[in-house]
Amino acid sequence: MVAATPLYNTYNRTPLRFTHGEGAWLTTENGERYLDFAAGVAVNSLGHAHPHLVAALTEQASKVWQLSNLYEIPGQEALGRRLMEATFAEKVFFTNSGAEALECAIKTARRYHFSKGHPEKFHIITFEGAFHGRTIATIAAGGNEKYIEGFGPKAPGFDPVPFGDIEAVKAAITPETAAILVEPVQGEGGIRPAEPEFLRALRQLCDEHGLLLILDEVQCGVGRTGKLFAHEWAGITPDIMAVAKGIGGGFPLGACLATEEAASGMVAGTHGSTYGGNPLAMAVGQAVLDVVLADGFLDHVRDMALLFRQGLASLADRFPDVIAEIRGQGLMLGIKAKGPSADLLTAMRAEHLLGVPAGENVIRLLPPLTVTAEDVREGIARIERAALAVREKDALKTA
Repeated sequence: MVAATPLYNTYNRTPLRFTHGEGAWLTTENGERYLDFAAGVAVNSLGHAHPHLVAALTEQASKVWQLSNLYEIPGQEALGRRLMEATFAEKVFFTNSGAEALECAIKTARRYHFSKGHPEKFHIITFEGAFHGRTIATIAAGGNEKYIEGFGPKAPGFDPVPFGDIEAVKAAITPETAAILVEPVQGEGGIRPAEPEFLRALRQLCDEHGLLLILDEVQCGVGRTGKLFAHEWAGITPDIMAVAKGIGGGFPLGACLATEEAASGMVAGTHGSTYGGNPLAMAVGQAVLDVVLADGFLDHVRDMALLFRQGLASLADRFPDVIAEIRGQGLMLGIKAKGPSADLLTAMRAEHLLGVPAGENVIRLLPPLTVTAEDVREGIARIERAALAVREKDALKTA
């Protein structure tokens, strides 16, 4: 018997087929245009078909695509140095995804303590509601049982505590603790920003106990919150940081950034990647940084975020029966729905506006960082019409 689809049945896909896009807009096979405030789940940081990214990829594609890390790749040196200059980092390992960047971060932290003569220090304190990827290790780090179920014993060494609870963190530290892993803004968990004081307290605890602070900025990094990286709002730096999504602007690219000390245990043969740091990815990553690091770009992100947040706050005031709360930071915003979030998300899709579901009954709004004021106002108008449709539908149910 031939299957209905050749693909694994691991996604409940929405029956939309997009063929091309430009900026914040996508177009389907039948010519319908959608305002894309999903951005590939915060991946398409510069929107669709950004000319600078297209040019960079096209130029590199005519030269060489893949070399493997058996050889020196000049693009890695160039992009790595640029990331060092823009961040706390002194060492960079390039990957193809956020999950791989987190795997590298976890291995880096554990290997650091092993190299110092403490193989028992492999436990990492994590937080409830977190999402760090879909590998065996990262689902264990995230702790969500629906992702862990059916894949055998949970990978050991991850100790979850309530998000934002510094006393619980203190109580969880043992002689086996190697690091603390946290998202400055939980994405999949429902757009929950960590308080700056909490992040500063985590940094202090790590310093006091000889632990490594690992930040997962896969979703909230690369300008998404209005700073290059979200932890900058708290005035701290990590020891290790996982980056992906926006750094490639849509091309598969991730990176694990670390201080030289934190990466000291990662010697030849301890880690590797066949595709990681390939010339195509390096060219696109450079092009993304060209735009994101340009004068005024992050000012634009903050301006659009303020406009969007104000518009959403107004909708929350006018539709308290539909919208329970607006949350988030920068252009990483969430609508916590009063009723089932799926109802509002479906209504938004009927208005040709795309968002992303998240935990805690939240809809993520993740427009490209290049979004215009006109796009933001159009998005708000469509959310308003969707909220009105939900209100009317609920009224019919109770009539």
